[in-house]
Amino acid sequence: MLRFLVRRLLQAIPTLLILSILVFAWLRSLPGGPAAALLGDKATPEKIANLNHVLGLDQPVVIQYFKFLGRAITGDFGASLVSTQPVMSEIGTFLPATIELGFSAMVVAALIGIPAGYVSARYRGGVADNVIIVLTLIGVAVPVFFLGYMMQDLLAGPLGLPSQGRQAAGLDATSITNFAVLDGIMTSEWDAVWDAIRHLILPAFALATIPLAVITRITRASVLEVLNEDFIRTANSKGLTQPVVRRRHVLRNGLLPVVTTIGLQTGALLGGAVLTERVFNFRGLGFLLAEGIERRDYPRLQALLLFGALVYVLVNMLVDVSYGIIDPRVRVR
Repeated sequence: MLRFLVRRLLQAIPTLLILSILVFAWLRSLPGGPAAALLGDKATPEKIANLNHVLGLDQPVVIQYFKFLGRAITGDFGASLVSTQPVMSEIGTFLPATIELGFSAMVVAALIGIPAGYVSARYRGGVADNVIIVLTLIGVAVPVFFLGYMMQDLLAGPLGLPSQGRQAAGLDATSITNFAVLDGIMTSEWDAVWDAIRHLILPAFALATIPLAVITRITRASVLEVLNEDFIRTANSKGLTQPVVRRRHVLRNGLLPVVTTIGLQTGALLGGAVLTERVFNFRGLGFLLAEGIERRDYPRLQALLLFGALVYVLVNMLVDVSYGIIDPRVRVR
């Protein structure tokens, strides 16, 4: 297991290196540039040239890249051009919000998607199956931002749920880790815990719609495939009860592709979080990334995109490790 983890981490190095080159080149191919974005209406050719010189953007691109790479290896991604704060400090401040939102969304997607997929497969061709298939198609087709606005208009008022922010403005909550729910639990401020959970409900369900639909469809297909296997017929012929067959044989063997899907969807959540956090004013990494794109904040964008890639690699590595735990036939070598 240790050799496998080391090998996967080493494989991640060239992946991140290639991605850093692509990100670096793409950002510098965008029209305008950070100097023009920072100066706004006051931008003149002379002021833009002076600011580019101060920021080091007038140097050859190759030199800029190797300077960036040398700093990045030590964890120094420079300071944000917008806030002038160290980029890693910004990420540390905004990351807890995205983790809370992403974790909540994946919990919702898995807790609803896996049972829904199993029910759909078990009653294949029936009313429940057709309804679930239609709902999953809607979940994939409806854009996250549109669904978010619909939830704000149709659900926030009737359900009494907040539609903006992470916590109520007048709430005097103690902040220790920037995880709103965790901080409330640690300090026994249960009103803050409940308030943070209420603020999470709408954005979490909005962000969960696409992974929920994908998990449901993959679970359905996987369970249908397992139900047709010979060992299921053998288990039934031996007189095993249906709950035992479903729990030990059907679900356990059908979970491998589902786990892979959950891993891939978790890695892709940052893209959906950009829109979700903007709609619900939920200030996390997605909010930070959107502002960085608008303001051409190169240091911030470089750090966020590479951080997202690293999370994606680590999540998929954990997915591979979980294979051996879920299915004894699979051994990680």
